[in-house]
Amino acid sequence: MANVLPWEQRVRVLAALLDGNSERAVERMTEVNRGTVGRLVMTLGEGAVRLHDRMVRDLATPLIQMDEIWSYVGKKAARVTEADEAGIGESYTFVAMDTLSRLVIAWRVGTRSQETTDAFMSDVRARLVVMPQITSDGYAPYITAVGASFGPSVDYAQTVKNYRVGSYRGPDHRYEPPRDPFITKRSVFGAPDMARASTAYIERQNCSTRHTNGRLRRLCLAFSKKANHHRAAVALNYVAYNLTRVVKTLRVTPAMQAGITDHVWTVEELLAALLAEPAAEAPTAKPLAHRAPEAPARALPGGRGFLRLVGGTAPVEKNPPRHDPPPAPAPAPVPMPAPAASPAAPPVVAQTPAPAVTTPPPAKPVTLKTGRPVQLSLFPEGPDQNRPR
Repeated sequence: MANVLPWEQRVRVLAALLDGNSERAVERMTEVNRGTVGRLVMTLGEGAVRLHDRMVRDLATPLIQMDEIWSYVGKKAARVTEADEAGIGESYTFVAMDTLSRLVIAWRVGTRSQETTDAFMSDVRARLVVMPQITSDGYAPYITAVGASFGPSVDYAQTVKNYRVGSYRGPDHRYEPPRDPFITKRSVFGAPDMARASTAYIERQNCSTRHTNGRLRRLCLAFSKKANHHRAAVALNYVAYNLTRVVKTLRVTPAMQAGITDHVWTVEELLAALLAEPAAEAPTAKPLAHRAPEAPARALPGGRGFLRLVGGTAPVEKNPPRHDPPPAPAPAPVPMPAPAASPAAPPVVAQTPAPAVTTPPPAKPVTLKTGRPVQLSLFPEGPDQNRPR
């Protein structure tokens, strides 16, 4: 008879793992051997990948945010030697999230390299059917990966946080003014809406991930010891987040908001689906439809997209040309009557010449005498000027 862990204990183990406990902590809580816990994590992680490939595909996602989470397997990069096996050292998890539903679309665990970034973007592209607007941090390999998977017509922007360089602090660093601007946004491809270009939701989700997945926590002993166990734990955490975690602001799970499911999954339901999910092919890339823009636009013929108005208003000329008004039309000539016969000229009368107008000579300019000051009297002079005061 095979040694199979009872169903109730498997549910308890899965619930403890989804709360961010390490394998040794789960062993103490459930009294299940650590080796058994590790094998169950591998089984559930592989089932999570298959379940995610079946459910998360053909998404009409208009906004996507991307980021990376740092972690390590076995030891940190500074202590890795040539004798260590592949996968030991730094491990980054690339994550893509639907901004509107908070659904984790895809993830990829590997090194922070161009190869891992390309594989991650190919997976994101294969799960979409609508051309989205993408926002990421300033990681340079994203530009090549996004351009190769979506083409130059995608709306792609980067948000860069301007941290201080170096460890110098001024004497009044506690009261120094903030860096302005702290976040810099720039358009890479297309014409993205900069007001909606942000990585705030994915960074907040990274915080939740470090809370629910103990292997990603800093300064603790719950880090992964093997790369395959690390990948399985990450897959299990993201699938459980999509199906069982209720987002407080949405009041539903990300999968419900995205229309993938219609109810909140329980731990028992998730465990049964992970164990029963059959092997299937991963999603493949399909033609992308252009999303209808919110700004004024005109559809191009043949379904080739939209002609959008970028900027919202027409440019205003600084010095517009002056247009002189047209000259007023000349008045029509009025016909004059014929002159009558002139009467006899009147007699000439001698006129007396008008008296000549004499102009008075100009007044002499008043000159001020400079010398001793003159005391001005405040009272008029009169008969009572000698009265006692």
